[in-house]
Amino acid sequence: MASDVELLRAWRAGDRRAGSELFARHFDTVRRFFATKVGGQVEDLVQRTFIACVEGRDRFRELASFRTYLLAIAFNVLRGYIRGKRRGAPADVEEVALVDLDASPTAKIAARGRRRLLVTALRSIPVEFQVVLEMYYWEGVSGPELAAFLEVPLAAARSKLRRAKERLAAEMERLAPEARLLDTDSPDLDAWASDLHDRGDGEAQPRTLARRAATTAAGTAQLLRNRPSPP
Repeated sequence: MASDVELLRAWRAGDRRAGSELFARHFDTVRRFFATKVGGQVEDLVQRTFIACVEGRDRFRELASFRTYLLAIAFNVLRGYIRGKRRGAPADVEEVALVDLDASPTAKIAARGRRRLLVTALRSIPVEFQVVLEMYYWEGVSGPELAAFLEVPLAAARSKLRRAKERLAAEMERLAPEARLLDTDSPDLDAWASDLHDRGDGEAQPRTLARRAATTAAGTAQLLRNRPSPP
């Protein structure tokens, strides 16, 4: 199977099918990024992310993984969404939490029990902390990848991750007395996050996800056709 970089280089060389395959490969990751943060706007924001990727295709310098690059684009799209929701009010992702926007995650994710507690806690901390935790727990990014995503030194990325975990644990303790047993290194916290990742889009069967990926790729097909190949 071709690597992301091989597909990207083939796409840049004019192979549009390589571009579509690259999008399909990362569709689930991008959709998951938005599914825990917004309600009915998920598909629209996914589409915006892939369109921005098409427009900025040649700016990727291969200093990090393509997945990290694509998630950085998704984060920028989310920032734009937040600015639009705030309508002139402060919209700094280091300060604003999603509960401030009245944005709801997908209904399937907002389930009962401990998953609901974790979702509520995540949405109650600053958006940047939420994104950092999801990158760490769900996407399995390394320290260097997280630093590249945040565009900060490695030590600063690790510090931000530690503060995000502390903030999440404190928020879970505030929301439920039993969460007092959790600390930033709790295996329970790791298990809860992993469980939410595993079940977060449980209503979507593989064929459904494949159709969504194909739809997203089709939605950018016109841009792919109109974009000239390199000389």
